[in-house]
Amino acid sequence: MLTNHEISLDEHRRWFERASTDASRRLLIVEQCSRPLGFVHFNGLSASRVVDWGFYATPGAPKGTGTVLGEAALDWAFTTLDLLKVCGQALCGNGASIRLHLALGFRLEGTLRAQYPDHPVGPDLVCFGLLREEWSRRRTAGAEE
Repeated sequence: MLTNHEISLDEHRRWFERASTDASRRLLIVEQCSRPLGFVHFNGLSASRVVDWGFYATPGAPKGTGTVLGEAALDWAFTTLDLLKVCGQALCGNGASIRLHLALGFRLEGTLRAQYPDHPVGPDLVCFGLLREEWSRRRTAGAEE
């Protein structure tokens, strides 16, 4: 999200080698009908059970993919990882990510002003949080509809 240059294959491989062996991370490919929808990662796994997340839909993914991806990942995170809270961030100019976080039930927790002054998407970083009990209530309410 914060990289301004095109990531080379070697750079991506080095990142993946580090990230995939880091016990505090989980890297996931989310699929539907055996087709990849996108990538999700959870970072900062610890006894606190509060993590950061990030996600990317596959290029050319159909409208609504982010919601499907997010719901599947959050269900997995709160059940399989037994998390208490998932934190997210979006650059202020990334309206799609901000809308998706809010649509998934995240609450706005603050804005880090001028955090990335030279970033072309925007300098401010918008911070979100979602608690397990909020997600559980949301999923229960959705099942009753």
